[in-house]
Amino acid sequence: MQSILAVTVPFFALVLAGYLAARRHVLPESAIPGLNAFVLYFALPCMLFRFGNSTPVLELLNPSAFAVWLVSALLLVLVTVAFSRNRRVGLKDAAFGALVAAFPNTGFMGLPLMAALMGPAATAPMVTTMLVDLFVTSSLCIALAEAATAAADHGAGARAAAVRALRGAISNPLPWAIALGALGSALGFKLTGPPDTVVRLLADAATPVALFTIGAVLYRAGQHVHGRTAAVDFVPVALIKLFLHPLLVFALAMAARVLGAPLSGLQVVVLTLTAALPSASNVSLLAERYGADNGRIARIIMTSTVFAFVSFSTLAWLFGVHRHG
Repeated sequence: MQSILAVTVPFFALVLAGYLAARRHVLPESAIPGLNAFVLYFALPCMLFRFGNSTPVLELLNPSAFAVWLVSALLLVLVTVAFSRNRRVGLKDAAFGALVAAFPNTGFMGLPLMAALMGPAATAPMVTTMLVDLFVTSSLCIALAEAATAAADHGAGARAAAVRALRGAISNPLPWAIALGALGSALGFKLTGPPDTVVRLLADAATPVALFTIGAVLYRAGQHVHGRTAAVDFVPVALIKLFLHPLLVFALAMAARVLGAPLSGLQVVVLTLTAALPSASNVSLLAERYGADNGRIARIIMTSTVFAFVSFSTLAWLFGVHRHG
């Protein structure tokens, strides 16, 4: 456990540092979008390009890992929507709650954290999960949310929302960075000289800035909350994220192995630990954009992030994970 905490404590401490910096106004709120843009458009794409460029294409496109993650995401969305809906939480809010339950913070937190815990081999299955979440899970949940308020026209509202969500996923630079790195790997292309140094410097900046930004974004989301949300409407969803999601992924992955799917023990552990990550912090921005109850979403993300320090570290210890290197 000590070797795991040696990795997880600094990661979560950087999140806390970002939160406190924003809370104490050391970091102005107006600077948070700039930090977010730096991570999303510069640092993380360079890190993902390097991952893609150093990983065989067949490992990045593992059909078994893709299927396990896709099925678990679809099941989790359906279960969370059905569980969440009540007289206070409508379909739109339930859909965004399902998105934070099924969409872990893989890009900003998971990739560097798992690489530090388990080495570069852990990145390939995680890239697969990111592709599912960016293109399928988010598109489905946004379509459900929009369908809740769209005029009933044979599902046209949901279809239009799905198209807009998919367009948004396509405009996200992260999948393209992965694809560009994978293409370079397939063609045997490697950066050298100053271009390689620039990409490496930006990639090295991704981890600390991304973690710091998570904390700042969480504080900002909390500040823009209007009204109070009953604990019964957000704590259970955070628990679904941290406990049901990894349990479901683990069960499906083990079932797939029994049926002969080529999933290694390492891949099963990586997929399960990825599901045990806290909710993606950028979902609060999506909820705000689509007019959902951002207060509830922010509280789910905050609760899952706080609890994940214990739950993720404990699960990694139960799996016998040791600090890489």
